[in-house]
Amino acid sequence: MSDLTNIARPYARAAFDFAVEQNALEAWLQMLAFAAEVANNDQVGVYLNANSTADKQAGLFIQVCGEQLNEHGQNLIKVMAENHRLLALPAVLTTFAALKAEFEQEIDVTVVSATTLTSAQKDKLTAALSQRLARKVKLNCSEDPAVVSGLLIKAGDMVIDGSIRGKLDRLATALQS
Repeated sequence: MSDLTNIARPYARAAFDFAVEQNALEAWLQMLAFAAEVANNDQVGVYLNANSTADKQAGLFIQVCGEQLNEHGQNLIKVMAENHRLLALPAVLTTFAALKAEFEQEIDVTVVSATTLTSAQKDKLTAALSQRLARKVKLNCSEDPAVVSGLLIKAGDMVIDGSIRGKLDRLATALQS
């Protein structure tokens, strides 16, 4: 996967820079998401791995994507086809989305709690995390009864374990030391 990430980085960066220049980040994100889904299709993958020419690969891809790709999106597909990189489109999407989030100063935060959070709790948590992280926060909430009480918060590399389960685990480790 790291090979595809390295391959995808220059394409994602070029698409991102162009999208910023054209003020079309969301449109490019949608185009890349659709193209990545097409690249993930098993039948398309078999065709892309076959020894077909770059023009045929790009033509098929553009035909399948139809109106989902604008002229500039089609040009990206053609360039990637010429370099036999169409299978890297999902990695291009991932890298593009990360660049977009960084540009817009957004971060996805995963919150795990024992029970469902109310909208007031979510609002308060969003405000506190936005202030602490100095970014716009998108909460992804889930429930896990094993948390017992409290919250487990993951934002990028940062993990805040305020759960009773986490405190009990830390206490058990301290007692065993």
